[in-house]
Amino acid sequence: MRKWFARLAALGIAVLVAGQAPAALAQEPAAGKKVLRVGATQAVDSMNPFLAVRVVSTQIHRWMYGFLTVPDAKTLQPSPDLAESWTTSPDGLTWTFKIRSAKWSDGQPVTADDAAWTFNKIMTDEAAKTANGPVVENFESVTASGQDLTIKLKSPQASMLDNPIPIMPKHVWESVTDMANYDAEKYPTVSSGPYIAVEHKKDQYVKLQANPNYWRGKPKLDELQVIFYDNPQAAIAGLKKGDIDLIGRLNPPEFQSIQNDPNIVAWNTQGRRAAYLQINHGATTSDDKPIGDGHPALKDPKVRQALHYAIDKQKIVAEVQNGLARPADGSIIPPMFKDFFWEATGDEKVTYDPAKANQILDDAGYKKGSDGVRTMPDGKRKLEFRFSIHTDTPIEDKLAEYLTGFFKEIGVTLTTKKLDSSKFTEETGVTALFDIAISGWSVNPDPEEVLATHLCSRRPNAAGEGGGTESFYCNETYEKLYQEQLKELDRPKRAELIKKMQEQLYTDAPVIALYYNNDLEGYRKDRVTSITPIPEDKGLLYGGSGYWPFYTVDVVASSAGGSGGDGGSNTGLIAGVVGGVVVVGLAAFFLTRRRKGAADERE
Repeated sequence: MRKWFARLAALGIAVLVAGQAPAALAQEPAAGKKVLRVGATQAVDSMNPFLAVRVVSTQIHRWMYGFLTVPDAKTLQPSPDLAESWTTSPDGLTWTFKIRSAKWSDGQPVTADDAAWTFNKIMTDEAAKTANGPVVENFESVTASGQDLTIKLKSPQASMLDNPIPIMPKHVWESVTDMANYDAEKYPTVSSGPYIAVEHKKDQYVKLQANPNYWRGKPKLDELQVIFYDNPQAAIAGLKKGDIDLIGRLNPPEFQSIQNDPNIVAWNTQGRRAAYLQINHGATTSDDKPIGDGHPALKDPKVRQALHYAIDKQKIVAEVQNGLARPADGSIIPPMFKDFFWEATGDEKVTYDPAKANQILDDAGYKKGSDGVRTMPDGKRKLEFRFSIHTDTPIEDKLAEYLTGFFKEIGVTLTTKKLDSSKFTEETGVTALFDIAISGWSVNPDPEEVLATHLCSRRPNAAGEGGGTESFYCNETYEKLYQEQLKELDRPKRAELIKKMQEQLYTDAPVIALYYNNDLEGYRKDRVTSITPIPEDKGLLYGGSGYWPFYTVDVVASSAGGSGGDGGSNTGLIAGVVGGVVVVGLAAFFLTRRRKGAADERE
């Protein structure tokens, strides 16, 4: 873990220098070409899929490479990709995938040997484990015979069909001897997905072209560009001006600024993300040794329960998220994943009730002093908690203001502690130097990884290494349920086990879910003529799981001398500076939170 912080520091310096470069231009598309320009407020960390951990990088790699399976465009359940079919042994320990007859973009055939090499590389090369190492931890062996790929497991694994590892061309990659330092900046790439990367300018843009050998057929686009902005405001300005055609992952203020623009479709639907409070309930290392300096009162489940009753989630959604979210009466899996979503009902449901919160604390012996602040039952320490948030995040500042007011009503003092992303990640995921922190996760169609972030084994060791915890949680009931769902291949039965896990989190409250963010995006009407979300019924675009929106999208062909946007602006113009402070601020967050898991994204 410490090595990662050093790497992040180096990355931060490099990005700051890049951010001072002059604005750059991607090459103007030829007349008659169909080009889509996507804005992003995060730059690619690596074009090497074994190393890439940032959200934008993994999104681009989805467009470039095939996987064993992909989420179905309608149901989000696993559907064939490079694996056209599969079988499972009765004991669930042996999976055989039939790799389809497809071609790499250089004309070479895609084989089971490509898949076997990819998985074995991750299993045996420490550097290759960087992005998705935990995915193969349960693999006993991976072998190929003709077009049959056989994976033998150490124990049953229900999430096998949601493997997030892109299959790489063995004939291109087997000559790489130093994976840790291989940047994969050789163009055009050899790809099996709908697009081929043809150019990357660090912290500026990535350019991709349609893959004519793609097994589903060539995409409608000729070219796809991802253009990096230093902040959401600059990206929104680019969308309004016509420098870019589409942008996703917006916060409510940016989204509301485009809602009445006649040239833009403001896309608002259910999202993949749950936002919650992380509570330091007595953090320990993986060998059960106490760690950090969390307030002792938070070890008491009654205190955590009282905090939950004190929060007016409806008000937070209305006034902090501007109504663009859903209050969370459940846990960490958002409602768009209908099979796995759980919501409390009846007496189990925690509603806004400050009187009840006060009564819980009174009954537990936390008395109010003359200043209105409660103390521990022994009278030695006041209930004064720190609230850790990220630097330069206005929405988190606003949330802190509301929570401070809510908690004051029950005799609890909350003091905001602002941290840069590297320090935030260290203190809330490794050293446990916090009381309460803002947190959240964007969930995949299979929620195994977000569930795993609350396992005992995800806590760091005494040296601060390993881990990937989201809460420092370690609960025997939760652990048993996790193992049961992992082995349960019957989807409805597995879903019930996952709901019980969420109920356990809701009741014990190592995290307190606040709301489920809406997916907020926007695209230009005069450029994008059609695009299919995922899932197809009111789904997501850039923020979705899989490549479907960017395989189906169609745009107006470029005209001579300029783009189809307002004012004849240059295609790929990067407003302001590129790769600046926002990229630095997000780098540690994405690197550390995604590096130990298969999660699609942790925001």
